[in-house]
Amino acid sequence: MLFSSSVFLLMFLPAVLFGYFFLLRGKRPLQNIFLLCASLFFYAWGEPAFVFVMMASIAANYLLGLWMDRVRTRPHAKKIAAVCAAVLNLSLLFVFKYLGFVMRSLNSLTGFSLPVPEIALPVGISFFTFQALSYVLDVGRGVAPVQKNPFWVGLYISFFPQLIAGPIVKYQTVAEEISCRKHSWADFSAGLCRFALGLMKKILLANSLALVADRAFAAQALPFGLAWLGSLAYTFQIFFDFAGYSDMAIGLGQMFGFHFQENFRYPYIARSVTDFWRRWHISLSQWFRDYVYIPLGGSRAPLLLRYRNLFIVWLLTGIWHGANWTFILWGLYYFVLLAAEKAAGLHKNHLGIWRILPTFLVVNFGWVLFRADSISAAGRFLAAMFGLGPDGLWNETAAALLRDYSVLFAAAVVFSAPAAKRLAACRCTQGRAGALLWVAGLLAAVLAAFSFLAKGAYNPFIYFNF
Repeated sequence: MLFSSSVFLLMFLPAVLFGYFFLLRGKRPLQNIFLLCASLFFYAWGEPAFVFVMMASIAANYLLGLWMDRVRTRPHAKKIAAVCAAVLNLSLLFVFKYLGFVMRSLNSLTGFSLPVPEIALPVGISFFTFQALSYVLDVGRGVAPVQKNPFWVGLYISFFPQLIAGPIVKYQTVAEEISCRKHSWADFSAGLCRFALGLMKKILLANSLALVADRAFAAQALPFGLAWLGSLAYTFQIFFDFAGYSDMAIGLGQMFGFHFQENFRYPYIARSVTDFWRRWHISLSQWFRDYVYIPLGGSRAPLLLRYRNLFIVWLLTGIWHGANWTFILWGLYYFVLLAAEKAAGLHKNHLGIWRILPTFLVVNFGWVLFRADSISAAGRFLAAMFGLGPDGLWNETAAALLRDYSVLFAAAVVFSAPAAKRLAACRCTQGRAGALLWVAGLLAAVLAAFSFLAKGAYNPFIYFNF
């Protein structure tokens, strides 16, 4: 079930809000049970069988958390518990997400004819698996309290706002709020506004830009101009798709009294690739930092081991994003860029504003590799972007897309920069008039989004694949 679907917006969310705030008001344990049931229903809506995978993950990690709590003062036993937690969770992820890819790759490399299983991918498995594993590991590290109530562990792992595409929430962030959160009209209204902004980004910007990107990446004739339009469209599409979803998740959580961390901080104004990854998908970057990079020695290790640690993190980051060689190469692309930045001292944030455009361009090239169906398709697309393709510089398709979507590209630039945030902040300095204009603007955006949904407009979601 998509947040941007009419089923969610007109049926599921109103029903959950009514049950939570009116039928069960003031009854925290019942509210939590209700949210757990609603979250499992939300997950089962499109794939009923996979809700049992989710429930098995919850049960296993609840028991692993209890075990880890019992042995966390005994280093050897704690290490065994951590290895078991990692093996169990990552094996689940491997079977559903990577087994088919591994078998196909072995057949291709060796000439064998090994059977390739066709296993459907449970939606959001990469996110909820990492979240569940972080709970067990944090109990062992002593930074998160063990949860003795299995239903509360279930709520943490399956809570529907962040279940499908994050942000990846650490247990210590919400441990107290599961039992003792407070509700206020200020929190609810702020969360509702944040949700509306995310909905606008997703439906009005990401979905519209997807039409340009899909047209370019599927084109038989790919001139220079169309390649650049397609790459830029996808660069903005993936940002507004994922950042919009994160806004909706954070807003929904706030409406129910949960406060999740920010997942994006204007990544397209980054002044280095290092800075970009401090701003893009922050919760994933922090996960790999805390559970892979630092345990390997992090930046305290000798120089060669530091680069080894960086290589492992970015190899795993590429693999996490998908079972395809393009994702692995994409991860290694960022390893090379980040290693080069560190070696040259170009990763420091005080570098000039002129660094924004070069950083944006290298990120844009990376998204071509991320979007392409194969490495050869990515090579063809990048060749066209550098004017090395066989289809020339321009064609009628590129001209039509530029004419029809130029205003949308301009809006994408504005809303991916802090200018949009400053515009929103005006409501705080302009008194009642500013507040009314803000509400009117939000309502207009929401009505426009609903009109797109009513027309059955194109409504993909990139991170459903992960």
